[in-house]
Amino acid sequence: MRRWKNRIFSGVILAMTILTVLILAFVIYFIVKEALPTFQEVKLTDFLFGQRWMPIAYTGEVSFGIFNFIMATLYVSFVALVIAVFVGLGAAVFLSCVASERMRGILYPFVDLLAGIPSVIYGFIGLAILVKYFIRLGIPTGSCVLAAGILLAVMLLPFLVSSCSETMLKVKEAYLPAAEAMGISKWYAIATIVLPASWKNILMSMILAIGRAMGETMAVMMVMGNANLFPRLLGKSESIASVIALEMGTAVVDSTHYHALYAAGMVLMILLFVINLVIMFLREKIID
Repeated sequence: MRRWKNRIFSGVILAMTILTVLILAFVIYFIVKEALPTFQEVKLTDFLFGQRWMPIAYTGEVSFGIFNFIMATLYVSFVALVIAVFVGLGAAVFLSCVASERMRGILYPFVDLLAGIPSVIYGFIGLAILVKYFIRLGIPTGSCVLAAGILLAVMLLPFLVSSCSETMLKVKEAYLPAAEAMGISKWYAIATIVLPASWKNILMSMILAIGRAMGETMAVMMVMGNANLFPRLLGKSESIASVIALEMGTAVVDSTHYHALYAAGMVLMILLFVINLVIMFLREKIID
């Protein structure tokens, strides 16, 4: 009876894995299928490196260039990731190596609560606090890439803090008692043992975090300014996800505009795939 239960369980797991792969394959197929007609009307180089996005001929000819959107997506994502990694690693070190078990039990629910807040609420907070703060600093409208990066970093923190602190806690329990027995100070052991031993899993957390950052739409859209401009830290810009969210509802089905938005989504998907490959290469080659 136990053998049959194990076989049924294994079969269910295999079926769910195959279903997941098939769903992913279908999503990729659908995006690519809807994106390819774009390049019958627009040259690939013009699409990727053009800086003019004019889907409707209000003034002059239509144009579909997403270079500014690509750069804005990368810019705001990496700004957010840098801020989130520095803050998240500090919080993870505190929770795993400094805080008591009772304190961790109190603080973890508050960290997890950040992950449950809808992105639109983050956007409203950004409009009410961050944008006004940047206006006081002299930014004309307050909306800028840095504001979006800070807001996005806060949204990445729950996952980074939870995953990194769990990894560091296991490493600490395995190595820190022996280090203390040898007379090594706690902070020196954290810097030379706990952090290096946890670095592989930290990189894996960064892979998932960068995917979350590049795909975020609502909060970034509300504080970034949504202007088709080359991104500057204190200037307005617009991400790929934002332009898709803003224009997909008004795009005529099967029009070049409609297919160009899918092509922009395909480019975003390829960017995520390439970044994941690069970080995986760093994890496997450089760290080892």
